[in-house]
Amino acid sequence: MEPIDYEAEYEEMKRVLTEHGGELDYRTLNEILADKFEGIQLRLKTMKEKGFLEFEGVVPSFDSKIRLL
Repeated sequence: MEPIDYEAEYEEMKRVLTEHGGELDYRTLNEILADKFEGIQLRLKTMKEKGFLEFEGVVPSFDSKIRLL
């Protein structure tokens, strides 16, 4: 099994958010990225901890707005 390139996944999420004006709801972001990789909720949590994003709570819910910082 090939190791996961988390940095590439983070960059892909940043790219998608940038293309959509820096903000998307979690559900839409999840749908856009569903064919690329799974488990964006935990990736988003890590990105928030690193200061790349902001959203309410510890992990995003389906109604959360994800904002690129």
